[in-house]
Amino acid sequence: MNPGLRILSPGLGLSVQDMGRFGVRHLGVPPSGVLDDYAHRVANWLVGNAATCATLEMTVSGPRIEWLTTADIAVTGAGMGPRLNGSPQRPWASLRVRPGDVLELGLAENGCRGYLALTGGIGVPEVMGSRSTCLGGGLGGLEGRLLVPGDLLPVGQGELLARPRCLPWTPIYPDHHLLRAIAGPHDFLYSFSGGLERFFTTTFTVSPRSDRMGLRLAGDVVERDAGAPTGIVSEPVVPGNVQIPGDGQPILLLKEQTIGGYGCIATVLSADLWRIGQIKLGDTVRFVRVSLEAGQRLGSEWRDFLATTERLLATGR
Repeated sequence: MNPGLRILSPGLGLSVQDMGRFGVRHLGVPPSGVLDDYAHRVANWLVGNAATCATLEMTVSGPRIEWLTTADIAVTGAGMGPRLNGSPQRPWASLRVRPGDVLELGLAENGCRGYLALTGGIGVPEVMGSRSTCLGGGLGGLEGRLLVPGDLLPVGQGELLARPRCLPWTPIYPDHHLLRAIAGPHDFLYSFSGGLERFFTTTFTVSPRSDRMGLRLAGDVVERDAGAPTGIVSEPVVPGNVQIPGDGQPILLLKEQTIGGYGCIATVLSADLWRIGQIKLGDTVRFVRVSLEAGQRLGSEWRDFLATTERLLATGR
């Protein structure tokens, strides 16, 4: 291994993640991967990487890192006040580091998760086609675990930038989140016809029982129709599904499970999944109902926006 950086202190929940692990759900392996793929993509594009390169995902509190190689880096996502050798640095912009430099990030000022990309990406081995850390399965990333002080991480192959890059705008993450969602797939099949309107008009609060598997939400009870079952035969789930367990308090699924046994009253649009990665404890959430046709259109518009952003960072146009 040719290490490119050393973790001096990890902050909270520091892990190696990429876009996720696909094609192995039938083996019981979840996709894992970054929870805010927008911030992850932009971090990679800022240093000249493909969006598929692995980054460091930071949760609530950032790490302190010593650089062992020359690289371009970028910090995106939640505002963590990056400082290089004690000097404040601009987020959402590329920055050249050299051996012996120390980067330090603090507590998130807005949002929940930050992303750190570097030239060539984090070069840990791929496991089942991905470098993402799956904590539940103990695989991927570095030994399938969160990073700890003293960890050395390899870097991939990449070229330094000819000139610095920066995103012309700085995203700000709110404390109240509007998530566009399509009703279903179990909105009527499992008798949520009566609770559907309440679900889409209730403001929920994020519970402390949340984790990378899902956000547990507290608010008005989402009721089933009389005689409806509280559970279903377990079936595949996807990130963005909103399950309703027996207590009527929604669970917004993330990326660490493959099947579930509760009915799903709604599914968040793919165009809004990145927003979920920045929702923190105590934030409020409301779901905005859209039609399937509108969801498809919004998804297409979001993909066009991502392509435009990538082109802007690569060419300046």
